[in-house]
Amino acid sequence: MKKIGFLSFGHWSKHPAYSTRTASDTLLQSIDLAVAAEEIGLDGAYFRVHHFAAQLASPFPLLSAIGAKTNKIEIGTGVIDMRYENPLYMVEDAGAADLISEGRLQLGISRGSPEQVIDGWRYFGYAPAEGENDADMGRRKALEFLDKLKGIGFAQPNPYPMFPNPPGLLRLEPYSEGLRERIWWGAASNATAVWAAENGMYLQSSTLKYDENGKPFHVQQAEQIRLYKEAWKKAGHQRAPRVSVSRSIFALVNDQDRYFFGQEADRADKIGMIEQDKRAIFGRSYAAEPDQLIKELAEDEAILEADTLLLTIPNTLGVDYNVHVLSSILEHVAPGLGWR
Repeated sequence: MKKIGFLSFGHWSKHPAYSTRTASDTLLQSIDLAVAAEEIGLDGAYFRVHHFAAQLASPFPLLSAIGAKTNKIEIGTGVIDMRYENPLYMVEDAGAADLISEGRLQLGISRGSPEQVIDGWRYFGYAPAEGENDADMGRRKALEFLDKLKGIGFAQPNPYPMFPNPPGLLRLEPYSEGLRERIWWGAASNATAVWAAENGMYLQSSTLKYDENGKPFHVQQAEQIRLYKEAWKKAGHQRAPRVSVSRSIFALVNDQDRYFFGQEADRADKIGMIEQDKRAIFGRSYAAEPDQLIKELAEDEAILEADTLLLTIPNTLGVDYNVHVLSSILEHVAPGLGWR
C-alpha cells in the first residue's frame, strides 16, 4: 500500500488553452479538485508555493478552505520557502488551518529554491543575520517554527491585559496538538535529508536533487531516502518516518492523453544548474500505456523506498481532466504495482 496524492503548482495565465485564466480560477479550481480527489479515493492534496509569480503563493487560506470542504484527504504544501516567512505568524496560520481540517495538515517547508526575483525575501522585510547566507536563514526560521509549534509558553504576559491570562508564560494560539509531528522538509541534498531526520521532520524529495554522484536520478533519490531513514533511526524518534517523492506520471488511456502527453514517453533524466554553483539532476517524466507504465515504475527505486507518491498535475487543463488523470493512475496503474 502507498499513499497517493497530487501536487499542483497552481499556474494561471490568459492563454486561450488554459482553464485557469486568473488567480481566482486557480484557487477555486484547486478547492474543487481536492474535493473531487477525495471522492475518487486519493490520499492527499498538496500545493507548491511561489512568490512574485502567477502561481499559488500564500497557502493557508486555500488549505483552510479545502479543510472545511473535505473530510479525509491529507492537505499540505510542497513546499513553503521559509526565507519569506515570519515563523511565529506562520505558527498561528498553520494552527488555524490544521484545526479547521481536524488534524489533516501535512506541511512541507524548505530553505527555498531560486525564485522569480533577486533575493525576493528582502522585499518581505527579511535578511540573513551576520555570518549567515539565505539558506542558513531559511533553516534557522524552520527550527524556530518547529520550536514554537510545541505549544510551550515563551512570552511574558502583560500584568494589565485586555483579557485575563492563564498562569505562566504564554504560547501562540490557536495551538493544534500534533501538528509539530506533521512537518515535512523538502531536501535537495543528502545532507539536508539527514538534517531533516535529526530534527524530526518527514522528508519530501521532489523531481530534482543535487547531482551528487552522477548516477540516475531515481537511484540517487533512493540513496537519499535510505540515508534519511538511517538518520531517523539513529535519532531515536518514537514515531515512524514518512517519505514522499514527486513524479510526473500519465497513463495514456485515450486519444486526449496521447495528444497531451504521448510525446513525453521517451523522456530521460536531465542535468542542469539550479543555482550558479549547484549542478542538479531532474527526474524523467513517465507517460505510457498502463501495462508499460507499470513495468517502468516498478524499476524506480525511489518510489519503492517512499510511502507517499505525489503526482504532479497539469492544473491549467482544468478539474475534470485532472480528475481523469488521477483516476487513471488509481484504476489502471496502482493495483498492478501493489499501491492499492
